[in-house]
Amino acid sequence: MATKEYSKNSFELTVVVDQHDLEESMKFKIRVEGVLHVGGLMLKLVEKIRAPQDWSDHAIWWEQKRCWLLKTHWTLDKYGIQADADLHYTPQHKFLCLQLPNMKTVRLSVSYSTVVFKTVAEICKICNISRPEELSLLRLPDDPKKKKKKDKTPDWVVDDLLTADIVGSTATGASGSPGFYSTSKTFQTENGVQYNPQHPLATSLLNVAPDELAKMYQPLQFVDKAIINSGWLDSSRSLMEQDIQENERLLLRFKYHCFFDLNPKYDAVRITQLYEQARWSILLEEIDCTEEEMLMFASLQYHICKLTMSSEPNDLSNEQDVDEVEAALSNLEMTLEGGNADSILEDITDIPKLADSLRLFRPKRLTLKPYKEYWFVFKDTTISYYKNKEASHGEPIEQFHLRGCEVVPDVNVTEKKFGIKLLIPVADGMNEVYIRCDNEKQYAKWKAACILASKGKTMAYSSYKQEVKSIRSFLQMKSLAPTPGQTAPDLDSMEMNSECFVSPRYAKKYKMKQLTTKILEAHQNMSSLSLMDAKMRFIEAWQSLPEFGIKYYVVRFRGSKKDEILGISFNRLIRIDISTGTPTTTLRFSNMKQWNVNWEIKQVTIDFDQGISLAFACLSCDCKVVHEYIGGYIFLSTRSKDQNETLDEELFHKLTGGQE
Repeated sequence: MATKEYSKNSFELTVVVDQHDLEESMKFKIRVEGVLHVGGLMLKLVEKIRAPQDWSDHAIWWEQKRCWLLKTHWTLDKYGIQADADLHYTPQHKFLCLQLPNMKTVRLSVSYSTVVFKTVAEICKICNISRPEELSLLRLPDDPKKKKKKDKTPDWVVDDLLTADIVGSTATGASGSPGFYSTSKTFQTENGVQYNPQHPLATSLLNVAPDELAKMYQPLQFVDKAIINSGWLDSSRSLMEQDIQENERLLLRFKYHCFFDLNPKYDAVRITQLYEQARWSILLEEIDCTEEEMLMFASLQYHICKLTMSSEPNDLSNEQDVDEVEAALSNLEMTLEGGNADSILEDITDIPKLADSLRLFRPKRLTLKPYKEYWFVFKDTTISYYKNKEASHGEPIEQFHLRGCEVVPDVNVTEKKFGIKLLIPVADGMNEVYIRCDNEKQYAKWKAACILASKGKTMAYSSYKQEVKSIRSFLQMKSLAPTPGQTAPDLDSMEMNSECFVSPRYAKKYKMKQLTTKILEAHQNMSSLSLMDAKMRFIEAWQSLPEFGIKYYVVRFRGSKKDEILGISFNRLIRIDISTGTPTTTLRFSNMKQWNVNWEIKQVTIDFDQGISLAFACLSCDCKVVHEYIGGYIFLSTRSKDQNETLDEELFHKLTGGQE
């Protein structure tokens, strides 16, 4: 009978059936022909297993080729499957241990068969984090110390309570939730993701003890950072295709540092997790900051901890419930009447200008000339400077066109140093210019003007005054000296260990009493902030750090005989000397014409305006990682508020996918 049923082309396939609940897998031999489609093979398997259960999440995984056979209408011949194929009929959803930005590890069931871009969106939906395109999964390199010890036990534990809370809130929040235009505490957006301010991940965790922090702390050099950044998963392939095992631990992190439309009203989870990622990057010194900034971050953390402990988690009762429909109608009415501040056209007949006596410094190699005083005039998006005020009617000594420039603060409030560092684009990279102001009022006006000019806007723009106000309030927050007449802080009022708010390096530098005094003095400048405002201020302060958002990779540039560092930021590429850490060239994405990868020799080539070209081979990672970073940032720059919540996933893969 068997000889009649099968032709000479038939062969025997061995398929292993994996299940979540059973310890041992089952193995089956099935005689098939090459013309059988994958769906037919699955049907034969289920008939042979004879187990009454739901097999809908199972699919076939081809071990040797590291691929899923998801096209069930394809035949075995079309896939190229022969008798020696090692096939597994396995669940597509498996458990994954995820370390969240708050450093807690949870265990969630996620798809191992869809591309990582979709799996991250699935994770973010479970965790209530909006804008999943900004996040990705990072695999940390193996710790060489653990290999030596042959210690298989992980140095982390799954937080079962938090896992249960997250899964529970997803299950209960999914049904009967109100729509987006409701005044209730749950918000729903166009793509069905619900943002719930009462979600377990919307609450900040208290800081860890100093000794715990000291165990985690490892000073990182550029090369160390490059090794960590090499671990980003490929967004265009699935977890299984990248050798991620069930119950393996990955890090869920904000990968792309351009955060779109952070809204405290319905983005509590995303803001809290961003704050957590920022907080840990400061505490573990993954990003550099000055002593003054470290103490400002410490006092903000103390304030957030204090509010978290004293109030109901995410108590939004002090925020008025605004009927969103009414707000939208009122906004529309103002726009139609021409009164909406955000969309007023600049009055081009009366653009304000700034004129002041400031000091200038142009760094040149092997010279350390001091700052020199000049008369500066800021008009439109240009700074001109003259020998003195009287000479300002003639030709300037030099002009700086600020459109597309980088504006970096060079400030120490305690020492009354109010500087602005401008990185101005030129044909072969960036020009560095330092401007020093006399006081914080002058600094706020000039820095706000520079920030707007870098975006191509003038001081006539509606947000100029708000920008000045924001800079001044930020400076006040950084001021560590108590204001005159202010009572000395009561050291006993700090119920927490002050050392847990700073990195271990700074904790060693101060005595406990000294550190507590400094944090409490700085805290008096921000004690009126609400919980969500304090988190937003922390994120904004993090974003203002010169190193913010830069990811480092070890590369070898074409024509060079030594290794260098490539820094990738949300808007530019930075070529850095590996031994000194000095940036040698900065090139902006806005001047990029195209980029290509030669996949055979693993070389990335980028063409910029004015005939500038950059080619490099990646040494610390696969060139796909760098290629995806550049494409990802270009993709994120296409987002606009008109899109609602829909994302062009096809465009993302086109920009980041590489060879496919």
